[in-house]
Amino acid sequence: MADIVPNSDVTRRLLAWFDDHERDLPWRAEGVTPWQILMSEIMLQQTPVARVAPIWLEWVARWPVPSAMAAAGVGEVVRAWGKLGYPRRAMRLHACATVLAQDHGDVVPSDVDTLLTLPGIGDYTARAVACFAYGQSVPVVDINVRRVIARALHGRDAGNPTRSDMDDAAALLPRDRDVAPRFSAALMELGALVCTARNPRCGDCPLPQCLWVEIGRPALDTPRKVQKFAGTDRQVRGLILDQLRAADGPVGRDRIDAVWLTDVGQRERALDSLLADGLMETTSDGRFCLAGEGG
Repeated sequence: MADIVPNSDVTRRLLAWFDDHERDLPWRAEGVTPWQILMSEIMLQQTPVARVAPIWLEWVARWPVPSAMAAAGVGEVVRAWGKLGYPRRAMRLHACATVLAQDHGDVVPSDVDTLLTLPGIGDYTARAVACFAYGQSVPVVDINVRRVIARALHGRDAGNPTRSDMDDAAALLPRDRDVAPRFSAALMELGALVCTARNPRCGDCPLPQCLWVEIGRPALDTPRKVQKFAGTDRQVRGLILDQLRAADGPVGRDRIDAVWLTDVGQRERALDSLLADGLMETTSDGRFCLAGEGG
């Protein structure tokens, strides 16, 4: 295991690199609120920055505080979610906004434990908000951070998440609490821009030591499985939701049936799952609409 523990040289190198390479992302601007950072973190889960940024800007203008989103119907939020993927995240964000408006005075809590009690907020998001919105010295571990840690410290590529990932990230944090949040952001940026899953640019890495490079950059023991989308229930669910988003009101069964003729059983399964998840509902006359838009 490479000896990369908190030390001034690692901190200085990584932060100097970050000073030169930090991306100009809208949620990093001055004046962005914890609620707006929370929205960005939910949107960015398994979704590229380029797709998130324009929609995030629209949402900041539309729902600048939790109570503004809470006042909107959940169907309106799902409609605005568009193609960001996994629309249940939109539902959970609406539920989170409702709790923040009702129980927290329209303010996002600053401590991890309270953040974890909010709907749809998991360990990563809670820590990211505490760190990036409130400047707290807490380890923040996403896939980019896991990849850097796995390679630099353990000489392997990132596998499945483990508790040791969080322990390693905590051990890496500078002891200066004023520096630690920016160090966390820099470590994440390093994984996103340099220590990438494919074709990492090791020559551009500012870290003074990396065990993975030293032992010849070994490949994963188990090749990554590429998650297909075409032909899956996810695709059919998305096509059904597209019909509902595009409509001015509830749609008839014929519109739902027309989106997927390949496998009727799969279409029914997708429809049932959307209803069970609460993303859509039926009207009294048997038509379909987004949640909360049944009139």
